[in-house]
Amino acid sequence: MSQATELLAARRAPHTRIVGAVSAAHFVSHYYILLLAPLLPFVRAEYGVSYTEIGFAFAAFNVVSTVLQTPVGFLVDWLGARILLIAGLAIGASAFTVAGLVDSFWVMVAMFALAGVGNTVYHPADYALLSHHVPSDRIGQAFSVHTFAGMLGSAVAPASLLLMQSLWGWRGAFVGAGILGLAVAAVLLAMHENPDAKITAAPRDADANVAVGWRLLLSPPILLNLVFFVLLAMLSGGTNNYSVVALGALYGTSVTTANAALSGNLLLSAIGVLIGGVLVVRTTRHGLVATAGLAGIALFIALVAQIDLGSLALVAAMSAAGFCSGVIMPSRDMIVREVTPPGSFGKVFGFVTTGFNIGGIISPLIFGAIMDHGSPKLVFLLVAALSLIAIVTVATLPRRAA
Repeated sequence: MSQATELLAARRAPHTRIVGAVSAAHFVSHYYILLLAPLLPFVRAEYGVSYTEIGFAFAAFNVVSTVLQTPVGFLVDWLGARILLIAGLAIGASAFTVAGLVDSFWVMVAMFALAGVGNTVYHPADYALLSHHVPSDRIGQAFSVHTFAGMLGSAVAPASLLLMQSLWGWRGAFVGAGILGLAVAAVLLAMHENPDAKITAAPRDADANVAVGWRLLLSPPILLNLVFFVLLAMLSGGTNNYSVVALGALYGTSVTTANAALSGNLLLSAIGVLIGGVLVVRTTRHGLVATAGLAGIALFIALVAQIDLGSLALVAAMSAAGFCSGVIMPSRDMIVREVTPPGSFGKVFGFVTTGFNIGGIISPLIFGAIMDHGSPKLVFLLVAALSLIAIVTVATLPRRAA
């Protein structure tokens, strides 16, 4: 019995270490995305710049990420996921360290653009490593742990950054964040086994590889997945960024209650991710799980739009919608994996996850305009409608890309 247990542990240890290291990198990526927000008042006060000028740093990071993520996905499949993930961590960590050490606002903006280059690596490299090296019966759970780690990075960032700011100033917080990224890069570098050893080599003819890759990315299954990710980003952005103000305008809900409802939504979403990881190993019908979760979001958010539920029921309904959105996430990743040919995980995940950036750009324009025109109910109705449209993309998805 003891020998069997040791054998089982030995078989699982390699992929467990990979999941841990990749999840740590995803934690760092979300931590870096939120780096500036809690420190913004201190940065702005020291440099004496406007909010618009500060916006250049956010824009530089996001535009670079959006433009370069798909090309980096090709590089992941060609050069290897592990080495590029280490490089991405090092680039981001170095950029924020320089931003903290150099007393120049425009250098800081340039470093955020450079950090955007580092940010392009995470999704294609993470999913390529997990897809290639985690056993099929464990991959859904690996995806859920990976997603949960990113959400944890977002949750931990504000408090930890403000703590570092109180001890060493905002520059010290930037440098501390850089040290975090370098530490995770060192862990990946020190791993004894080569996580890329099993990856099918991409064709060495770069032009042929790019041509075939773009035909794959523009095939119906992959394009539908891109639309799916855009819709998920839009409905998430509408809920996270506008539900508090919309509830206040629609029902006179207090800021405290509305924030409690949003907090419940985010907390239950994180729990839902872990539950979704259990579900994906118990069924192969990932589209059905995603459909049920999207239908749940539409139901609970439409309920919020139509009825003044009162404090407790409002928190419950928003929390239930968050749980449904979390359950979807591991199945979402499995749906992409199922339509991706071996050796193409980097470019495909790099491409479809740019939907997060596209949705993040579109969402504020639409939902902001809705609030400016005094239609808070439409915020929730549009989130519900986007959920139903997302069901169509899942239901019509072909089984396999060409």
